[in-house]
Amino acid sequence: MTDITQQNCRVLHQTNRPSLQSPLKILSVLVVSLLLTHSCKGQSQLIGSSQPIVATVGDDVILPCHLEPAMDVAAMTLEWTRSDLDSICVHVQRAHQDFIQTIHPSYRGRTSLFTDELKQGNISLKLSKVKLSDEGKYKCNIPTLNKQSSVELFVGAASSPVISLAGVDRDRGGVMLQCESKGWYPQPEVFWLDSEGNLLSAGPTETVRGPDDLYTVSSRVTVEKRHNNNFTCRVQQNNINQIRETHIIVPDDFFKVQSSSSPAIIGLAVSLAVCILFISFFFVQILKQNKTKRNQMYKTERGENENLSKSDDVEMQPLAQKRKKTKHVGHKQAECDLFKELLQLHEDNQRTMEDLLTLKKDLETKEKELEKMKAFKLWGPSKKEQQLKKEQAEKDVQTLKDQLKSKEEKFDTTTKKIKDKQTEIKKL
Repeated sequence: MTDITQQNCRVLHQTNRPSLQSPLKILSVLVVSLLLTHSCKGQSQLIGSSQPIVATVGDDVILPCHLEPAMDVAAMTLEWTRSDLDSICVHVQRAHQDFIQTIHPSYRGRTSLFTDELKQGNISLKLSKVKLSDEGKYKCNIPTLNKQSSVELFVGAASSPVISLAGVDRDRGGVMLQCESKGWYPQPEVFWLDSEGNLLSAGPTETVRGPDDLYTVSSRVTVEKRHNNNFTCRVQQNNINQIRETHIIVPDDFFKVQSSSSPAIIGLAVSLAVCILFISFFFVQILKQNKTKRNQMYKTERGENENLSKSDDVEMQPLAQKRKKTKHVGHKQAECDLFKELLQLHEDNQRTMEDLLTLKKDLETKEKELEKMKAFKLWGPSKKEQQLKKEQAEKDVQTLKDQLKSKEEKFDTTTKKIKDKQTEIKKL
């Protein structure tokens, strides 16, 4: 037996039924209904689902319900209600007509039956663009046969995580990675894995719940150089059977750059200080030499010929020292310039690495969108528009691949320059 609220739901659409114009038609409908009820009562069974149906926000889902053994129910009244919300009307159909005015506003335009399968007793409901508020217990009902069954719907939300560089662990010489994923429901778990699928020791997961009831989770891990620097951030929610992963490959040379960045900066600062000291010393020596030269010239003007010859020797000596010191200072200046160039190359490589990570993230997102488009069957008036979107997505994927390749080539070129500069510094 249906409850009072279900009967109310039925009364609403009954008032909209077309009136029968003759008692004969009324009698024939009653006879057919009685015959169907008598012949099918105790025989047909309306079957829903013993297991909860799981759907994610934004997807389409099918709530199963069918008669067994099968029979034609196309001309009967078919109802779908929410039993956990005072049995609000989700979908009502009678004689191939949907009674939209009886459906709850939040479900209008999002529900439909498989009309071609009603003859086989399939009254499964297709619910489009699932919302978090759709979660609950549903009932399918055929009042004519006094049959009903239930289906429970679990709704969740999931999104792909994003990995970014969070910094450098100078003590361990490792790279800190951060993983963040927005828009989950219920609250998920976060795991870090190495290339062999082993769990990595990470910091505690930070969780924030937004005003839309969706969760944002983030986690950090410090990784050190390995034979395969492929790391994975996995976010999963077992209740809704959802797992999302993002991979990142950290180049070997990036560990070298990061681990040596601190000593390089210190070395550069020391070298610059040495350069300044040498240059200052050089100018002091030049001033002293100029003073000595003026004294010698003064003595020459007074006719001290004996001292003149000595002054020539004295003057030649500072000049020799000047050449030697100039050569030494020039050597140090070259070393300072090389250190500056090396530091600049390190900074350029780090920016390139960050661009690479961003491009990889964008590429993964676009590839997933393209996979969904390819899996979706094109049909209806919007087929041409869907095809254009698919072609644009393919172009976007190719563009991102080209940009990624260009950045990788730039990273390799800069890395080679770094090695060359390091070789030059060693020679100096």
